[in-house]
Amino acid sequence: MQARRAARELAFILFSQFDKKNYSKADLEDIILKSVRVLATSAEDELKTALSALLQIKDQVETYEADHETNLNRPIGTSNLPVPLTSDITGRLDEMIDVAEKALAALEIAEFAALDTKDEVKDYAAAIVDLFQKNHAEIDDTIQQYANNWNLERLVKMDRDILRIAVTELLYLKEAPMKVVVDEALELAKKYSTDDSSSFINGILAKVIVDNGL
Repeated sequence: MQARRAARELAFILFSQFDKKNYSKADLEDIILKSVRVLATSAEDELKTALSALLQIKDQVETYEADHETNLNRPIGTSNLPVPLTSDITGRLDEMIDVAEKALAALEIAEFAALDTKDEVKDYAAAIVDLFQKNHAEIDDTIQQYANNWNLERLVKMDRDILRIAVTELLYLKEAPMKVVVDEALELAKKYSTDDSSSFINGILAKVIVDNGL
């Protein structure tokens, strides 16, 4: 299931790079490579931010211990007494920092793994893209039908792409359970789009499911 989730996120980034032409397999390979790099760079940036925050928290904890009245009242030159919980918190932060550092080092390996020619992530993302290209008119018409007077081209691009991915999976790919497809679409909306996007997307997908007997 995690591989499929990664594939949908990769497909979402692929859709953001589309123009009006149809893409060959070689074109898709190149876009997938660039998209995986975008994902890896984004993850790297987030990890660096988290690591910086953890280091700041650790510094604050240690400063709190040194400035605590228990230690301020001790003679100069004597070792600080650990304030209750402080040493435990510091130890846990060390563990989290170590995990973040290892995750950063693993990103490059993850990128190469995702680009394996037999990799499930890449294959599933490519299948979504290929089926959308072959059926884009019907898919867009389906979304437009339930968009409540919204012109498809005026929808928030992220919402439009998320709907295109989900409708492609529901009506053409048909490999994942319906509930999983919808849940994953809503997760993408929460991560990448506006506060109102989840309910909007959920409403359209619900109508697609009912009217197509899914």
